[in-house]
Amino acid sequence: MALELFRVCLVVVTAIVNHPLLFPRENTTVPENEEEIIRKMQAYQEELQLQQLRLEEEVARLADEKEALEQVAEEGQQQNENRITWDLWSTLCMILFLVIELWWQAHQDGRSPDCLGGNEDELPGLEGAPLRGLTLPNKAMLDHFQECCIWGATAEAARTREFVEGFVDDLLEALRSLCNRDTDMEVEDFIGVDSMYENWQVDRPLLCKLFVPFTPPEPYHFHPELWCSNHSVPLDRQGYGQIKVVQAEDMLGCICGKTKLGEDMLCLLHGKNNSVQLGCEAEDPLCARDSPYLDSVQVMRWFQTALTRAWHRIARKYEFDLAFNQLDTPGSLKIRFRSGKFMPFNVIPVIHCDDSDLYFVSQLPREPSGGTPASSTDWLLSFAVYERHFLRMMSKRLPEGACHLTCLQITSFLLSKQSRLTGPSGLGGYHVKTALLHLLLSRQAADWKAGQLDVRLHELLCFLEKSLLKKKLHHFFIGNRKVPDTVGLPKAIRRAQPLNLFGPFVLQRSLYRKTVDSFYELLKNAPALISAYSLHIPSDHANLPQKAAV
Repeated sequence: MALELFRVCLVVVTAIVNHPLLFPRENTTVPENEEEIIRKMQAYQEELQLQQLRLEEEVARLADEKEALEQVAEEGQQQNENRITWDLWSTLCMILFLVIELWWQAHQDGRSPDCLGGNEDELPGLEGAPLRGLTLPNKAMLDHFQECCIWGATAEAARTREFVEGFVDDLLEALRSLCNRDTDMEVEDFIGVDSMYENWQVDRPLLCKLFVPFTPPEPYHFHPELWCSNHSVPLDRQGYGQIKVVQAEDMLGCICGKTKLGEDMLCLLHGKNNSVQLGCEAEDPLCARDSPYLDSVQVMRWFQTALTRAWHRIARKYEFDLAFNQLDTPGSLKIRFRSGKFMPFNVIPVIHCDDSDLYFVSQLPREPSGGTPASSTDWLLSFAVYERHFLRMMSKRLPEGACHLTCLQITSFLLSKQSRLTGPSGLGGYHVKTALLHLLLSRQAADWKAGQLDVRLHELLCFLEKSLLKKKLHHFFIGNRKVPDTVGLPKAIRRAQPLNLFGPFVLQRSLYRKTVDSFYELLKNAPALISAYSLHIPSDHANLPQKAAV
């Protein structure tokens, strides 16, 4: 009985414990959660597959880029190899051309024993070099010519210089009195240059050349620009420069242009409407149109007008007339005496180049044959003052009565007479003087004794012949580091590339042929000309009258 009652109680307790309302089961939502998890896992799997595809695409792209880089590197290496091969062939061809050129020069030198020594290092072998078999005047004839023509011209040159200098000094003083210092150019004292002031002028009529520097009014100033500062200058424009007209920086140290003054402050040096402008390009009437560079044509017109006004002011004091001699040369004047005689001289406007003795010379632009068009803003750089200093310095080192100036006088005389016979050529007096300066720097002082006149004249003509045949005559100062430091050349000129004065002959073949023919004609006519003028001395000038006031 008790056992049955226990069984009944156990069944009741079991039923109560397993009843869902009393103890709900926790896993009744498991099937729904499993479906959601499965969906999330499928979505995550799809995302992973997408990521895998992206990674595969990225890996493929990187592989392609790597392959392309390797291909480019391979092509670059191949190009470098080809370039190295091409450079090697170019170098070999250049060396071959140089060898051929050297061989050709040596072959030409061996074939034509006309004259040795275009190089200063070969000058000691010049004495016995014939000039194509042409004979020059002997020493006795040269001494007689020097006594008859040269010494007389030297004495007359001193009187001519004195007369011209006195007149030009008076003319420039009148010009200054007519100029306005605030608006006009300021004219400085003249400087005597060229043959008349180097004591080798012999040709008639005697011609004085005077440099007249001028400066702009304040606050302007000239800023020279040399050709050697610009590597793009054509060969036919080397030796030239340009001059920029700019407003000068405050020369008095005033700070009104550097600081901002208040409304109630006024600069006592510069007015309210006259403030300082730094680095401003000038709009000057002497500049080229739409350019800050000085125009040589405008300068020539201004200078001729100023000289005309100055002469009209003082003309009543003199018993002669003054007129322009050559219209294409500014300041080329000619005095006409009542007797019919005349006296030419040049008063050339120039611009000082920085702190040196270099000067820019104004001249009309001429069209070079085969070159770039000439510009009126190009100014020729003159070394005339340095040439005069160098000749004076060498004269102090040479023996008394040295023959260097006599050689220059005789050669210039022959060249001038030959030009009148056959017309002008490409060889001028400046080339002759340049050749003499090279010889002076190469020869010992004892070689220029008076007794060596015929030898040194032969050497000078031989040097000119060799230079003509090679079409090479270097400027004496530009790029010549053998010039003594005592001359005082600027470093930019000393370090510049050498300038070949015979460079135009390379393009102007007709002029070159005419120059060579004229030179050999000069050598052929030299004995006859010197002999004729030793007997007859032409008189182109009358006695120079003194200044006389009416």
